Amino acid sequence: MAGLAIPLSTAASELSGIRMAAMRGSINAGELGLRPGAFDDQSKAFAKMLKEAANRDMPVFLPPGVYIVSNLALPRNVRLSGVPGATRIIYGGDGHLMLAEEAGHVELSGLLLDGANRWIGDHAQGLLDLRRVGHLVVENCQVIGSGKNGIALERVAGRIDRSTISGAADAGIYSVEAVRLDITGNSVSDCANGGILVHRWQIADDGTIVTGNRVERIAARNGGTGQNGNGINTFRANSVMVANNSVSDCAFSAIRANSSSNLQIAGNSCMRSGETALYAEFAFEGAIISGNIVDGAANGISIVNFNEGGRMGVCSGNIVRNLSTEGPYPADAPGFGVGITVEADTAVSGNMVENAPLYGMKIGWGPFMRNVAATGNVIRKSGTGIAVSVVEGAGSAVIADNVIDGVRNGAVIGHRWSEPVTADLALGNPGFPHLTVERNHVS
Repeated sequence: MAGLAIPLSTAASELSGIRMAAMRGSINAGELGLRPGAFDDQSKAFAKMLKEAANRDMPVFLPPGVYIVSNLALPRNVRLSGVPGATRIIYGGDGHLMLAEEAGHVELSGLLLDGANRWIGDHAQGLLDLRRVGHLVVENCQVIGSGKNGIALERVAGRIDRSTISGAADAGIYSVEAVRLDITGNSVSDCANGGILVHRWQIADDGTIVTGNRVERIAARNGGTGQNGNGINTFRANSVMVANNSVSDCAFSAIRANSSSNLQIAGNSCMRSGETALYAEFAFEGAIISGNIVDGAANGISIVNFNEGGRMGVCSGNIVRNLSTEGPYPADAPGFGVGITVEADTAVSGNMVENAPLYGMKIGWGPFMRNVAATGNVIRKSGTGIAVSVVEGAGSAVIADNVIDGVRNGAVIGHRWSEPVTADLALGNPGFPHLTVERNHVS
Protein backbone atom coordinates (compact mmCIF):
# COMPACT_ATOMS: atom_id res chain seq x y z
CA MET A 1 0.00 0.00 0.00
CA ALA A 2 1.22 3.50 -0.83
CA GLY A 3 2.66 5.46 2.07
CA LEU A 4 3.54 2.45 4.24
CA ALA A 5 7.19 2.01 5.32
CA ILE A 6 8.77 -1.35 4.63
CA PRO A 7 10.21 -2.92 7.82
CA LEU A 8 13.99 -3.14 7.88
CA SER A 9 13.89 -6.91 8.28
CA THR A 10 11.67 -7.21 5.24
CA ALA A 11 13.97 -4.97 3.16
CA ALA A 12 17.02 -6.98 4.23
CA SER A 13 15.24 -10.20 3.33
CA GLU A 14 14.36 -8.85 -0.10
CA LEU A 15 17.95 -7.67 -0.64
CA SER A 16 19.24 -11.09 0.33
CA GLY A 17 16.81 -12.64 -2.13
CA ILE A 18 18.00 -10.36 -4.89
CA ARG A 19 21.63 -11.32 -4.20
CA MET A 20 20.80 -15.01 -4.15
CA ALA A 21 18.93 -14.67 -7.41
CA ALA A 22 21.89 -12.84 -8.92
CA MET A 23 24.19 -15.67 -7.92
CA ARG A 24 21.89 -18.48 -9.04
CA GLY A 25 23.83 -20.72 -11.37
CA SER A 26 27.19 -19.81 -9.82
CA ILE A 27 29.50 -22.07 -7.88
CA ASN A 28 30.16 -20.77 -4.38
CA ALA A 29 33.89 -21.04 -3.75
CA GLY A 30 33.28 -22.12 -0.18
CA GLU A 31 31.60 -25.28 -1.43
CA LEU A 32 34.85 -26.29 -3.11
CA GLY A 33 37.06 -25.90 -0.08
CA LEU A 34 38.18 -22.27 -0.17
CA ARG A 35 38.10 -20.53 3.20
CA PRO A 36 37.72 -16.74 3.27
CA GLY A 37 40.19 -15.19 5.69
CA ALA A 38 42.45 -18.21 6.07
CA PHE A 39 46.09 -17.30 6.76
CA ASP A 40 47.57 -20.20 4.81
CA ASP A 41 48.19 -20.33 1.07
CA GLN A 42 45.12 -21.63 -0.78
CA SER A 43 46.61 -21.91 -4.25
CA LYS A 44 45.87 -25.61 -4.71
CA ALA A 45 42.25 -25.27 -3.65
CA PHE A 46 41.86 -22.17 -5.83
CA ALA A 47 43.29 -23.92 -8.89
CA LYS A 48 41.06 -26.94 -8.30
CA MET A 49 38.02 -24.65 -8.03
CA LEU A 50 38.82 -22.89 -11.31
CA LYS A 51 39.35 -26.19 -13.11
CA GLU A 52 36.08 -27.59 -11.78
CA ALA A 53 34.18 -24.47 -12.83
CA ALA A 54 35.75 -24.59 -16.30
CA ASN A 55 34.84 -28.24 -16.73
CA ARG A 56 31.24 -27.43 -15.78
CA ASP A 57 31.32 -24.14 -17.76
CA MET A 58 29.96 -22.27 -14.74
CA PRO A 59 30.79 -18.97 -13.05
CA VAL A 60 32.35 -18.85 -9.58
CA PHE A 61 31.41 -16.53 -6.74
CA LEU A 62 34.09 -15.73 -4.15
CA PRO A 63 32.58 -14.71 -0.79
CA PRO A 64 34.08 -11.71 1.03
CA GLY A 65 37.42 -12.35 2.69
CA VAL A 66 41.12 -12.73 2.04
CA TYR A 67 42.55 -15.45 -0.22
CA ILE A 68 46.33 -15.88 -0.37
CA VAL A 69 47.35 -17.56 -3.64
CA SER A 70 50.23 -17.79 -6.10
CA ASN A 71 51.09 -19.21 -9.52
CA LEU A 72 47.55 -19.65 -10.77
CA ALA A 73 47.30 -20.84 -14.38
CA LEU A 74 43.84 -19.83 -15.51
CA PRO A 75 41.90 -22.44 -17.51
CA ARG A 76 40.46 -21.73 -20.94
CA ASN A 77 37.20 -20.35 -19.56
CA VAL A 78 37.04 -18.37 -16.32
CA ARG A 79 34.15 -16.40 -14.86
CA LEU A 80 35.18 -15.25 -11.39
CA SER A 81 33.32 -12.66 -9.35
CA GLY A 82 33.35 -11.34 -5.81
CA VAL A 83 32.05 -8.56 -3.61
CA PRO A 84 33.71 -5.29 -4.72
CA GLY A 85 36.19 -4.08 -2.11
CA ALA A 86 35.60 -7.11 0.13
CA THR A 87 36.84 -10.09 -1.90
CA ARG A 88 40.61 -9.74 -1.68
CA ILE A 89 43.05 -12.03 -3.54
CA ILE A 90 46.58 -11.49 -2.22
CA TYR A 91 49.68 -12.62 -4.09
CA GLY A 92 51.73 -14.94 -1.89
CA GLY A 93 54.94 -14.46 -3.88
CA ASP A 94 57.29 -16.95 -5.58
CA GLY A 95 56.35 -16.43 -9.24
CA HIS A 96 53.13 -14.82 -10.39
CA LEU A 97 49.54 -14.30 -9.29
CA MET A 98 47.34 -15.09 -12.31
CA LEU A 99 48.46 -16.05 -15.80
CA ALA A 100 46.37 -17.17 -18.77
CA GLU A 101 47.54 -18.38 -22.18
CA GLU A 102 45.34 -19.34 -25.15
CA ALA A 103 42.14 -18.71 -23.21
CA GLY A 104 38.71 -18.41 -24.76
CA HIS A 105 36.85 -16.35 -22.15
CA VAL A 106 38.23 -14.70 -19.02
CA GLU A 107 35.84 -12.60 -16.93
CA LEU A 108 36.83 -11.06 -13.60
CA SER A 109 34.40 -8.90 -11.66
CA GLY A 110 34.30 -7.31 -8.22
CA LEU A 111 37.75 -8.57 -7.15
CA LEU A 112 40.61 -6.85 -5.36
CA LEU A 113 43.95 -8.22 -6.60
CA ASP A 114 46.75 -7.22 -4.22
CA GLY A 115 50.34 -7.77 -5.30
CA ALA A 116 51.62 -6.76 -1.86
CA ASN A 117 54.59 -5.16 -3.72
CA ARG A 118 56.19 -8.59 -3.93
CA TRP A 119 58.67 -9.77 -6.56
CA ILE A 120 57.19 -11.21 -9.76
CA GLY A 121 59.17 -13.76 -11.77
CA ASP A 122 60.78 -13.06 -15.13
CA HIS A 123 58.23 -15.28 -16.91
CA ALA A 124 55.36 -12.92 -16.02
CA GLN A 125 54.80 -9.33 -17.13
CA GLY A 126 52.23 -8.27 -14.57
CA LEU A 127 50.14 -9.16 -11.56
CA LEU A 128 47.36 -10.13 -13.94
CA ASP A 129 49.11 -11.54 -17.03
CA LEU A 130 46.79 -12.54 -19.90
CA ARG A 131 48.01 -13.75 -23.30
CA ARG A 132 46.04 -14.63 -26.40
CA VAL A 133 42.62 -14.33 -24.83
CA GLY A 134 39.66 -14.45 -27.21
CA HIS A 135 37.38 -12.40 -24.97
CA LEU A 136 38.37 -10.59 -21.78
CA VAL A 137 36.20 -8.73 -19.31
CA VAL A 138 37.76 -7.02 -16.28
CA GLU A 139 35.17 -4.86 -14.55
CA ASN A 140 34.76 -3.19 -11.18
CA CYS A 141 38.06 -4.65 -9.95
CA GLN A 142 40.98 -3.20 -8.02
CA VAL A 143 44.57 -4.09 -8.91
CA ILE A 144 47.10 -2.73 -6.43
CA GLY A 145 50.74 -3.08 -5.44
CA SER A 146 52.07 -4.97 -8.44
CA GLY A 147 55.81 -5.59 -8.63
CA LYS A 148 55.59 -5.14 -12.44
CA ASN A 149 52.64 -4.02 -14.60
CA GLY A 150 49.26 -4.06 -12.94
CA ILE A 151 47.48 -5.68 -15.91
CA ALA A 152 49.60 -7.05 -18.77
CA LEU A 153 47.84 -8.10 -21.99
CA GLU A 154 49.21 -9.75 -25.13
CA ARG A 155 46.97 -10.28 -28.17
CA VAL A 156 43.81 -9.83 -26.15
CA ALA A 157 40.32 -8.81 -27.26
CA GLY A 158 37.69 -7.47 -24.89
CA ARG A 159 37.44 -4.70 -22.32
CA ILE A 160 38.74 -3.32 -19.06
CA ASP A 161 36.27 -0.96 -17.44
CA ARG A 162 35.29 0.71 -14.18
CA SER A 163 38.39 -0.67 -12.47
CA THR A 164 41.12 0.87 -10.33
CA ILE A 165 44.79 0.16 -10.94
CA SER A 166 47.33 1.77 -8.61
CA GLY A 167 50.82 1.42 -7.23
CA ALA A 168 52.30 -0.64 -10.09
CA ALA A 169 56.09 -0.78 -10.24
CA ASP A 170 55.89 -0.40 -14.02
CA ALA A 171 52.69 0.54 -15.93
CA GLY A 172 49.12 0.32 -14.74
CA ILE A 173 47.78 -1.29 -17.93
CA TYR A 174 50.14 -2.59 -20.62
CA SER A 175 48.63 -3.96 -23.84
CA VAL A 176 50.61 -5.26 -26.81
CA GLU A 177 49.15 -6.48 -30.12
CA ALA A 178 45.56 -5.83 -29.00
CA VAL A 179 42.50 -7.05 -30.88
CA ARG A 180 39.42 -4.82 -30.53
CA LEU A 181 40.24 -3.74 -26.98
CA ASP A 182 38.28 -1.13 -25.00
CA ILE A 183 39.83 0.54 -21.95
CA THR A 184 37.07 2.69 -20.47
CA GLY A 185 36.13 4.40 -17.24
CA ASN A 186 39.12 3.23 -15.19
CA SER A 187 41.26 4.98 -12.60
CA VAL A 188 45.02 4.49 -12.99
CA SER A 189 47.31 6.18 -10.49
CA ASP A 190 50.66 6.24 -8.71
CA CYS A 191 52.49 3.97 -11.17
CA ALA A 192 56.27 4.08 -11.51
CA ASN A 193 56.72 4.19 -15.31
CA GLY A 194 53.43 4.50 -17.17
CA GLY A 195 49.68 4.71 -16.95
CA ILE A 196 47.91 3.08 -19.92
CA LEU A 197 50.21 1.71 -22.66
CA VAL A 198 48.94 0.51 -26.06
CA HIS A 199 51.88 -0.97 -27.97
CA ARG A 200 52.62 -3.24 -30.90
CA TRP A 201 55.78 -5.07 -31.96
CA GLN A 202 55.41 -3.85 -35.56
CA ILE A 203 53.42 -0.92 -36.97
CA ALA A 204 49.89 -2.14 -37.71
CA ASP A 205 46.23 -1.39 -37.09
CA ASP A 206 45.32 -1.80 -33.45
CA GLY A 207 42.01 0.00 -32.96
CA THR A 208 42.11 0.20 -29.17
CA ILE A 209 39.68 2.72 -27.67
CA VAL A 210 40.87 4.52 -24.54
CA THR A 211 38.04 6.67 -23.20
CA GLY A 212 36.78 8.18 -19.99
CA ASN A 213 39.72 7.15 -17.82
CA ARG A 214 41.30 9.09 -14.97
CA VAL A 215 45.11 8.82 -14.96
CA GLU A 216 47.11 10.50 -12.20
CA ARG A 217 50.60 10.73 -10.75
CA ILE A 218 52.67 8.74 -13.23
CA ALA A 219 56.42 8.74 -12.62
CA ALA A 220 59.43 7.86 -14.80
CA ARG A 221 61.45 5.75 -12.40
CA ASN A 222 63.41 4.11 -15.24
CA GLY A 223 64.36 7.49 -16.69
CA GLY A 224 64.74 8.35 -20.37
CA THR A 225 63.46 11.25 -22.44
CA GLY A 226 59.93 10.06 -23.03
CA GLN A 227 59.99 6.27 -23.02
CA ASN A 228 58.55 6.35 -19.50
CA GLY A 229 56.43 8.70 -17.47
CA ASN A 230 53.44 9.02 -19.82
CA GLY A 231 49.81 8.88 -18.72
CA ILE A 232 48.56 7.30 -21.96
CA ASN A 233 51.05 6.07 -24.54
CA THR A 234 50.59 4.47 -27.97
CA PHE A 235 53.53 2.93 -29.84
CA ARG A 236 53.31 1.56 -33.40
CA ALA A 237 49.56 1.20 -32.85
CA ASN A 238 47.40 2.62 -35.65
CA SER A 239 43.75 3.67 -35.54
CA VAL A 240 43.69 4.26 -31.79
CA MET A 241 41.18 6.64 -30.21
CA VAL A 242 42.12 8.45 -26.99
CA ALA A 243 39.15 10.55 -25.90
CA ASN A 244 37.59 12.24 -22.89
CA ASN A 245 40.22 11.20 -20.39
CA SER A 246 41.44 13.20 -17.40
CA VAL A 247 45.23 12.98 -17.14
CA SER A 248 47.27 14.84 -14.54
CA ASP A 249 50.69 15.01 -12.91
CA CYS A 250 52.66 12.85 -15.33
CA ALA A 251 56.46 13.09 -15.37
CA PHE A 252 56.46 13.37 -19.19
CA SER A 253 53.39 13.46 -21.46
CA ALA A 254 49.74 13.24 -20.58
CA ILE A 255 49.20 11.50 -23.95
CA ARG A 256 52.10 10.45 -26.16
CA ALA A 257 51.78 8.70 -29.53
CA ASN A 258 54.90 7.32 -31.19
CA SER A 259 54.69 6.00 -34.77
CA SER A 260 50.88 5.72 -34.53
CA SER A 261 48.90 6.65 -37.65
CA ASN A 262 45.20 7.48 -38.00
CA LEU A 263 45.25 8.66 -34.41
CA GLN A 264 42.55 10.62 -32.59
CA ILE A 265 43.28 12.52 -29.37
CA ALA A 266 40.12 14.41 -28.50
CA GLY A 267 38.39 16.03 -25.57
CA ASN A 268 41.02 15.20 -22.95
CA SER A 269 41.91 17.25 -19.88
CA CYS A 270 45.69 17.34 -19.40
CA MET A 271 47.00 18.99 -16.26
CA ARG A 272 50.56 19.55 -15.03
CA SER A 273 52.56 17.48 -17.50
CA GLY A 274 56.32 17.43 -16.94
CA GLU A 275 57.27 17.55 -20.62
CA THR A 276 55.10 17.83 -23.79
CA ALA A 277 51.46 17.36 -22.80
CA LEU A 278 50.15 15.99 -26.15
CA TYR A 279 52.59 14.39 -28.55
CA ALA A 280 52.33 12.81 -32.01
CA GLU A 281 55.87 11.93 -33.04
CA PHE A 282 58.09 9.93 -35.39
CA ALA A 283 56.67 7.76 -38.20
CA PHE A 284 52.97 8.57 -38.35
CA GLU A 285 50.51 9.61 -41.04
CA GLY A 286 47.29 11.14 -39.82
CA ALA A 287 46.77 12.59 -36.35
CA ILE A 288 43.79 14.61 -35.14
CA ILE A 289 44.35 16.47 -31.88
CA SER A 290 41.22 18.44 -31.09
CA GLY A 291 39.17 19.88 -28.27
CA ASN A 292 41.72 19.20 -25.54
CA ILE A 293 42.67 21.34 -22.55
CA VAL A 294 46.34 21.59 -21.59
CA ASP A 295 47.09 23.53 -18.41
CA GLY A 296 50.65 23.31 -17.18
CA ALA A 297 53.43 21.59 -19.18
CA ALA A 298 56.90 22.24 -20.58
CA ASN A 299 55.45 22.16 -24.12
CA GLY A 300 51.78 22.03 -25.05
CA ILE A 301 51.09 20.10 -28.28
CA SER A 302 53.66 18.70 -30.73
CA ILE A 303 52.92 17.10 -34.11
CA VAL A 304 56.44 16.56 -35.37
CA ASN A 305 59.31 14.48 -36.79
CA PHE A 306 58.78 15.08 -40.50
CA ASN A 307 62.39 13.90 -40.82
CA GLU A 308 61.16 10.45 -39.64
CA GLY A 309 58.01 10.46 -41.78
CA GLY A 310 55.70 12.22 -39.31
CA ARG A 311 53.08 14.07 -41.35
CA MET A 312 49.40 14.87 -41.90
CA GLY A 313 47.64 16.31 -38.91
CA VAL A 314 44.83 18.50 -37.68
CA CYS A 315 45.28 20.54 -34.51
CA SER A 316 42.08 22.40 -33.73
CA GLY A 317 39.99 23.81 -30.93
CA ASN A 318 42.51 23.20 -28.16
CA ILE A 319 43.29 25.38 -25.15
CA VAL A 320 46.98 25.44 -24.19
CA ARG A 321 48.13 27.57 -21.27
CA ASN A 322 50.62 28.13 -18.47
CA LEU A 323 53.72 26.51 -19.94
CA SER A 324 57.22 26.44 -18.46
CA THR A 325 60.80 26.62 -19.69
CA GLU A 326 61.73 23.88 -17.19
CA GLY A 327 61.46 20.20 -18.09
CA PRO A 328 62.57 16.80 -16.81
CA TYR A 329 65.93 16.94 -18.65
CA PRO A 330 68.13 19.63 -20.27
CA ALA A 331 66.21 20.69 -23.36
CA ASP A 332 67.51 20.43 -26.90
CA ALA A 333 67.17 23.54 -29.07
CA PRO A 334 65.05 25.56 -29.17
CA GLY A 335 64.07 24.74 -25.58
CA PHE A 336 60.88 24.22 -23.62
CA GLY A 337 58.01 26.68 -23.39
CA VAL A 338 56.30 26.22 -26.80
CA GLY A 339 52.51 26.16 -27.08
CA ILE A 340 51.96 24.26 -30.36
CA THR A 341 54.60 22.79 -32.69
CA VAL A 342 53.81 21.43 -36.17
CA GLU A 343 55.88 20.54 -39.21
CA ALA A 344 54.22 18.94 -42.23
CA ASP A 345 50.88 18.67 -44.01
CA THR A 346 49.03 20.05 -41.00
CA ALA A 347 46.13 22.43 -40.40
CA VAL A 348 46.30 24.40 -37.14
CA SER A 349 43.09 26.32 -36.49
CA GLY A 350 40.90 27.69 -33.76
CA ASN A 351 43.34 27.08 -30.92
CA MET A 352 43.86 29.29 -27.88
CA VAL A 353 47.43 29.60 -26.53
CA GLU A 354 48.26 31.67 -23.46
CA ASN A 355 51.41 32.03 -21.39
CA ALA A 356 53.86 30.16 -23.61
CA PRO A 357 57.18 31.72 -22.55
CA LEU A 358 59.22 30.75 -25.65
CA TYR A 359 56.82 30.61 -28.66
CA GLY A 360 53.07 30.53 -28.84
CA MET A 361 53.43 28.43 -31.98
CA LYS A 362 56.41 26.96 -33.82
CA ILE A 363 56.02 26.01 -37.49
CA GLY A 364 58.76 23.87 -39.01
CA TRP A 365 62.28 23.05 -37.92
CA GLY A 366 65.01 23.92 -40.38
CA PRO A 367 64.05 22.42 -43.78
CA PHE A 368 61.46 20.16 -42.18
CA MET A 369 58.33 22.12 -43.01
CA ARG A 370 55.69 21.55 -45.67
CA ASN A 371 52.09 22.57 -46.33
CA VAL A 372 51.14 24.11 -42.99
CA ALA A 373 48.09 26.34 -42.55
CA ALA A 374 47.91 28.24 -39.26
CA THR A 375 44.65 30.17 -39.29
CA GLY A 376 42.18 31.59 -36.82
CA ASN A 377 44.23 30.99 -33.69
CA VAL A 378 44.49 33.23 -30.65
CA ILE A 379 47.94 33.65 -29.06
CA ARG A 380 48.50 35.92 -26.09
CA LYS A 381 51.05 36.65 -23.39
CA SER A 382 53.85 34.67 -24.98
CA GLY A 383 57.50 35.20 -25.90
CA THR A 384 57.33 35.13 -29.70
CA GLY A 385 53.85 34.74 -31.15
CA ILE A 386 54.67 32.43 -34.08
CA ALA A 387 58.16 31.22 -35.00
CA VAL A 388 58.33 29.92 -38.58
CA SER A 389 61.24 28.35 -40.45
CA VAL A 390 62.94 30.35 -43.21
CA VAL A 391 65.73 27.83 -43.78
CA GLU A 392 66.49 26.92 -47.39
CA GLY A 393 64.41 23.92 -48.46
CA ALA A 394 61.52 24.63 -46.14
CA GLY A 395 58.11 24.14 -47.74
CA SER A 396 55.09 26.40 -47.79
CA ALA A 397 53.13 27.80 -44.87
CA VAL A 398 50.12 30.08 -44.60
CA ILE A 399 49.83 32.17 -41.43
CA ALA A 400 46.62 34.14 -41.61
CA ASP A 401 43.74 35.56 -39.63
CA ASN A 402 45.32 34.93 -36.25
CA VAL A 403 44.94 37.19 -33.20
CA ILE A 404 48.28 37.77 -31.48
CA ASP A 405 48.22 39.84 -28.31
CA GLY A 406 50.79 40.84 -25.73
CA VAL A 407 53.79 38.97 -27.14
CA ARG A 408 57.24 40.25 -26.15
CA ASN A 409 59.46 39.34 -29.11
CA GLY A 410 57.33 39.85 -32.17
CA ALA A 411 54.16 38.41 -33.64
CA VAL A 412 55.55 36.31 -36.55
CA ILE A 413 59.31 35.86 -36.69
CA GLY A 414 61.33 33.85 -39.22
CA HIS A 415 63.87 31.46 -37.73
CA ARG A 416 66.89 29.58 -38.94
CA TRP A 417 66.59 26.62 -36.66
CA SER A 418 66.38 28.24 -33.21
CA GLU A 419 67.83 31.62 -34.24
CA PRO A 420 65.46 34.51 -35.03
CA VAL A 421 66.67 36.13 -38.29
CA THR A 422 63.87 38.39 -39.55
CA ALA A 423 61.90 41.41 -38.56
CA ASP A 424 58.25 40.89 -37.65
CA LEU A 425 56.70 39.23 -40.71
CA ALA A 426 53.25 40.29 -39.53
CA LEU A 427 54.28 43.77 -40.72
CA GLY A 428 55.49 42.54 -44.13
CA ASN A 429 56.94 39.47 -45.82
CA PRO A 430 59.94 40.46 -47.95
CA GLY A 431 61.97 37.74 -49.60
CA PHE A 432 60.18 34.58 -48.43
CA PRO A 433 58.02 33.25 -51.27
CA HIS A 434 57.27 30.03 -49.38
CA LEU A 435 55.37 32.02 -46.74
CA THR A 436 52.00 33.72 -46.85
CA VAL A 437 51.53 35.95 -43.82
CA GLU A 438 48.41 38.09 -43.94
CA ARG A 439 45.44 39.54 -42.08
CA ASN A 440 46.83 38.79 -38.62
CA HIS A 441 45.64 41.12 -35.88
CA VAL A 442 48.49 42.14 -33.59
CA SER A 443 48.05 44.15 -30.40
